[in-house]
Amino acid sequence: MSVSDHVDLEQFMVGVEKRNPGETEFIQAVREVSEDVFEYIADKEKYHQHQILRRIAEPDRIVSFRVCWEDDNGNIRVQRGYRVQNNNAIGPYKGGLRFHQSVNQSILKFLAFEQTFKNSLTGLPMGGGKGGSNFNPKGKSDNEIMRFCQSFMTELYRHVGEDTDVPAGDIGVGAREIGYMFGQYKRITNRFTGVLTGKGLEYGGSLVRTEATGYGAVYFMQNMLETQGDSIEGKTAVISGSGNVATHAAEKVVQLGGKVLTLSDSKGYLHDPAGMDQDKIDWIKNQKGVVRGSLADYTAAFAGSSWHEGETPWGVACDIALPCATQNEMDQAGAELLVANGCIAVSEGANMPVNLDGVKVFKAAGILYAPGKASNAGGVAVSGLEMSQNSGRVSWSEEQLQDHLRSIMKEIHDTCATYGAGRLPNGGCDYVKGANIAGFVKVADAMLAFGVV
Repeated sequence: MSVSDHVDLEQFMVGVEKRNPGETEFIQAVREVSEDVFEYIADKEKYHQHQILRRIAEPDRIVSFRVCWEDDNGNIRVQRGYRVQNNNAIGPYKGGLRFHQSVNQSILKFLAFEQTFKNSLTGLPMGGGKGGSNFNPKGKSDNEIMRFCQSFMTELYRHVGEDTDVPAGDIGVGAREIGYMFGQYKRITNRFTGVLTGKGLEYGGSLVRTEATGYGAVYFMQNMLETQGDSIEGKTAVISGSGNVATHAAEKVVQLGGKVLTLSDSKGYLHDPAGMDQDKIDWIKNQKGVVRGSLADYTAAFAGSSWHEGETPWGVACDIALPCATQNEMDQAGAELLVANGCIAVSEGANMPVNLDGVKVFKAAGILYAPGKASNAGGVAVSGLEMSQNSGRVSWSEEQLQDHLRSIMKEIHDTCATYGAGRLPNGGCDYVKGANIAGFVKVADAMLAFGVV
């Protein structure tokens, strides 16, 4: 095959759409990566000859299964479970489990595809996978969640293992759910191994894992600003979400001298012009994670704040923004509002929270913009470190792990900068292009080494 015989991007995407009809999230993720990778591999025959991008965009396997469980009223409930094992060229499949009513095959395929590049960027030996169920834990009792998790793992256990596929938590799957699933895995297999990460400290979990994704997104933001001789100190920050990632991102911004103005949930956003200090962030952690109450109640607890029902926080003037909620939460209009209001840098704490039109706005404006596959890799990085600790039957100190996290995020930033330097219209660093190309090269070269498999 000569270079002139290569299919172009649009031909490639026609094939992706034909093979994956109706899977809009997955198609979006593949296009976002392919736009950058096609340009990079244009004159690199080996990647075309071996159809590397086509192979990465086709999961190794997708496991779908029925999950039956009994609710507290004795009713039999039926959900659907999944595990998408996308690519294991550089290590065991690694990626979270999501329990949410929106879960479907398209979303999990997009997440597993993204995870492949994210894990590659960490420098750790981890492939990409993702899984979950359309089970919604909200409003369920602990016993109902336990029964569901045990039923889910009764099927999943045959597809995972410490050297095969190591799931973690994601939306709707925290320490409680991981504990129930690990207990069931241990009961079925009679083995105590590092088959899951995000475990409790009492049974093989790692310090810093809870904070890692949010902290990592802020470290990446700090790294970007430092290239401009700047820092987070004194900056105002708009953050979306109010779960684990968002609250820890807020916490780290405050620690670095910034001022957090907003957090949000699916019902609206909270605006505190005075800024959210550690006491206020702790209140939100308790309200959302323990009380499981409304974020809007914050306004009664802290004077001067306001609740904006059904709205997103992107219209609030700020210096920096961290979207930490969910995919496609920010569109072109939201991105344009941020830029118009003086935002100079965006670091994604969620997976693909800005849609393609929004990304184009940031690139055209030439602001610092970090895609989630790079900036929210802190969580999976510490999950990888948890795997290492489990393999060696050791536990590292918090100081060691914080140092590892800062170092990994700096290395990810620098790797993205190497491939993205000077690629924006204004001569700035295109971190999206840098992340996509850097993540692709490592996986692609490993695949070449294995031959056609």
